Amino acid sequence: MKIRFGYVASALNLEGITSSGVLTFSRYKKLSPDDRINELKRVTMSNIKALETIIKYNIKNQIHFYRITSKLFPLATHPEVTEWNYKDIFYKELVDVGSLIKKYDMRVDTHPDHFNVINSLKETVVSSTIKELEYHNNIFELLDYPEGKMILHLGSTQGGKEQSIERLVKNFETISKDIQSKIILENDDKTFNILETLSTCQRLNIPMVLDYHHYICNKGGIILEDYIHEILETWRKQALPPKVHISSSREEKNKMSHSDYLDPKNLFDFLEILKKGERDVDVMLESKQKDRALFRLMKEIREIDKNIKWIDETTMEI
Repeated sequence: MKIRFGYVASALNLEGITSSGVLTFSRYKKLSPDDRINELKRVTMSNIKALETIIKYNIKNQIHFYRITSKLFPLATHPEVTEWNYKDIFYKELVDVGSLIKKYDMRVDTHPDHFNVINSLKETVVSSTIKELEYHNNIFELLDYPEGKMILHLGSTQGGKEQSIERLVKNFETISKDIQSKIILENDDKTFNILETLSTCQRLNIPMVLDYHHYICNKGGIILEDYIHEILETWRKQALPPKVHISSSREEKNKMSHSDYLDPKNLFDFLEILKKGERDVDVMLESKQKDRALFRLMKEIREIDKNIKWIDETTMEI
């Protein structure tokens, strides 16, 4: 069983480098029409160059799994920024970054922000969510990376969970097939548990992202070991192995917040469960210290269990 580890968005060891530079709408409005486009281009070019730098940093450090920021193109989905044709302007730059990703067999995905809710009762929220998903799909298209996935939660529980799931299924069917093929659903730390998420994914025939920290916070009386095989099996038709999330609680009183680093015990407990699924797995580390937390965890694993076989710096076999 091969395990690859990855991290989220920011490479903190690359101080001053960010692919999430922003241009606020309030500042945008104060600029002249020409300055607006020029500033959008400037911030975006900076973000793309930073993304390329981070990808090269990942390659150098043998990191094969990475989450791309949702903020790569500022104001890309804002309804009042209609003249912003980022796809045509930055086509070549993103193709070049995508070539790097593919050349070194790196896995990348995205996680649209929490305000994206497919099953909202408000049509405006649903339509803006679909627009946001189209934007993330554009990123994958520009990278020429069809294997890309977008992580979403099931969303609203208004009207009760059963009705909420029915709305999700109904609204999911209105989304283009291309975007449908990229959506993956993650269990929540407060609302939808692993069984509710699993059954919805099975119904939609899409993969499930198992978040171990969210499971610990929201067990719902469910024993994870009883369903781990089914969860991983939702990936059986995918080109890439199942992906899972892990993090540790920041503090005892607030178990849902993520800590700076991962407690290795959390990982070893999780690995014992994952073994029962008998599949290769990619593990996304969702710790506040990003790449620094990943490097620290790799060092701690090596110190704790010297019998683990390492394929490279962030890939092991158990």
